[in-house]
Amino acid sequence: MERGTKYLLSSSMRALHAANARTPISRSGPLSLPSFAWGLPGSELPRPHMALHAASMAWAIARGSHRTLAGKAGLALTAASIATLWKVHQQSTDAEQLVERALRDQLGDDYRSRMAESPVEATRTKLPTLPTRSVRKRYVDGGHIQYSEHGKRTTLDVWKRPDLPADAGAPVVVQVHGGAWVLGDKEGQAYPLLAHLVERGWVCVSVTYRLSPRATWPDHIVDVKRALAWVKDNIADHGGDPSWIALTGGSAGGHLCALAALTPNDPQFQPGFEDADTAVQAAVPFYGVYDWLNRDGTGRDDLTKLLVDRVVKQPFQSARDVYEQASPMTHVGDHAVPMMLLHGTNDSLVPVAQARSMVDLLRAESKQPVVYVEYPGAQHAFDVFSGNRTDAAVAGIERFLNVARGEAGQHVHESAGEAQPSSTT
Repeated sequence: MERGTKYLLSSSMRALHAANARTPISRSGPLSLPSFAWGLPGSELPRPHMALHAASMAWAIARGSHRTLAGKAGLALTAASIATLWKVHQQSTDAEQLVERALRDQLGDDYRSRMAESPVEATRTKLPTLPTRSVRKRYVDGGHIQYSEHGKRTTLDVWKRPDLPADAGAPVVVQVHGGAWVLGDKEGQAYPLLAHLVERGWVCVSVTYRLSPRATWPDHIVDVKRALAWVKDNIADHGGDPSWIALTGGSAGGHLCALAALTPNDPQFQPGFEDADTAVQAAVPFYGVYDWLNRDGTGRDDLTKLLVDRVVKQPFQSARDVYEQASPMTHVGDHAVPMMLLHGTNDSLVPVAQARSMVDLLRAESKQPVVYVEYPGAQHAFDVFSGNRTDAAVAGIERFLNVARGEAGQHVHESAGEAQPSSTT
């Protein structure tokens, strides 16, 4: 095949990749998964892809591809791809302002004055661009700790700064991985958020849980609750404060995060450890699935088949109560803790409309702040990589959690008759 023709074919693939990064080819059905997998790197790391495309143009010209009609068409397509990726990049440049507006909208313009201080100043501020093993090696203080009797699928990692004192009493974040309840692991997810918080003196815990089809619902949420009970009993040994714990997670982890936060000490999800305290003080779900009933039509119709066949393993009609109790939306009420939800409009796996519906429900029922960050152009799992959106998100999450900490401390002082302003940053 002539060089120019080969370059035209490869340029066509680059153009399709860039177009999918800007607007997903599909948001439902069987094409949604490849649309997500192919679109995520380009949508969150557009500049490295632009550089690669530019290098391909230089290489093609050096080989003489520009002398043929097909080669010229290929160069034009590659140039168009670069222009498309530039637009993708530009769409993310206001992420910091968007997060700040979301925080001010729910917490007030003076929210920074109510923030508790982070335990320490960061010594390393650059977030990991990729979730490499070196990141985990840098921060994991205790790895693969078993918190339940179910082997390697019920283990956790404790993240902390090496110089954090054992008696620091640092705030704690527990992270729950995603993977549609059937795959995934604690390694490789949410590294930018965990690294950001750990550098500022937080203690973070990433957990695994049993997966379907070997596991059957509610094994997944039972394991998350078990992990919380372990954290309450043991995190002080790692410098953490068991009285202040926040939950976070993405996708299926966002579902489990929200469900656990909204069902503190619920015995139906704590068989054999009903008396354990599993309450948390705040929750930050990313692009979560909030309703297994799809009661308002904001979810995916094909989700039910996955749940019926592999996760719940019971027909929807005859076990509707199981699906209802598994849905975070079912448990929304005035007991809800402060929550910050994040979702992208380009999400190919979980429709952004479900996040909007969950936010509306929370704001109608909860007595606590509900911050919502909706990123234009962001794909599912955008926070795996460190980019404009992720960098803004993790900084905003820290501020949100520090407000929750500050106001919780204020309430303690008031109940003790010692009302005084919280410390500020």
